[in-house]
Amino acid sequence: MKGLLLFIFYFSLSFTTLAGNDSIRKVHPYINLRDSSEIMHRRTTTIEIAGGAVYLGTLLALYNIKYKDNLQSRFKINTVKDDWRMGMDANHHTIGSYYIGRMSYKLLRWAGTSEQRAAWIGGLSGFFMLTSQEVFDGFDSKWCASTSDVASNALGSALFISQQLIWHNQKIVLKWSYHPTSFPNQNPDLLGSTSVQKMIKDYNGQTFWLSANLKSFSQKDLHIPCWLNIAMGLGVTGMTGPVNNTPLYRSYPIDGFKTQRLFYIAPDIDLTRLRIRSATLKWIFEAIGVLKFPMPALQISGQKVKFKPLYF
Repeated sequence: MKGLLLFIFYFSLSFTTLAGNDSIRKVHPYINLRDSSEIMHRRTTTIEIAGGAVYLGTLLALYNIKYKDNLQSRFKINTVKDDWRMGMDANHHTIGSYYIGRMSYKLLRWAGTSEQRAAWIGGLSGFFMLTSQEVFDGFDSKWCASTSDVASNALGSALFISQQLIWHNQKIVLKWSYHPTSFPNQNPDLLGSTSVQKMIKDYNGQTFWLSANLKSFSQKDLHIPCWLNIAMGLGVTGMTGPVNNTPLYRSYPIDGFKTQRLFYIAPDIDLTRLRIRSATLKWIFEAIGVLKFPMPALQISGQKVKFKPLYF
């Protein structure tokens, strides 16, 4: 449920960018926006109100849906290395922090905020958003705040901020992909019973990618498409339990599976680098930029290498 709400927050933030740009163009079609402090002030005010509303609305929804009936007065924190879901859950925090920071940065730049200030404030917004969620976990009777999750939040923000300050460009981006698996049938409570729940909970079908743009790292005279990336992915298979696979689900035996980490190498397409004029299409590509483009891939597990003609 946390993952779903965070994606709602991300897409709401990206929609605010599109709506804001369109509204400014309609009201001031003949004004040079860069030279107008009044327009910039209006933009900043719009962002503050819309961003604050989305942030508070997301936290309120999270509180009512998950935490309302389970809060306690004592704050608990887990400082031990977190192997929950083979560490895959932490990747959600990293990628969520990165993209919330990225979209916040774009909103701040649209408002006229300086590059450095927007990189710091926008980039840190993902960290603070997700760490607020950890505070809820710390007061939850069933959970506790996790230092591993906080570190993952910091990693996502650091990846965005460092690239923006050094290169003024996101040469390396985080991406995510999903394909259905049969493992949720073994433990629906943990891995999901509906299609949406499976997409969020079944890490057997999820892959987290580090996607690097080839043109950005190559010499200028090399004729490499600006949208072509090379990506490295991390996934798991055979996971039916939270830490270790459990033999039973509601007194029913669960098939024995060997849990393995899977590594992938694949080409990728960065839609945000395509040269297009449509503001709406740019927003769509930015919003779905978190998704890894389906492409052929090499799967590596142990000493075995498999070729996947089309992997997502």
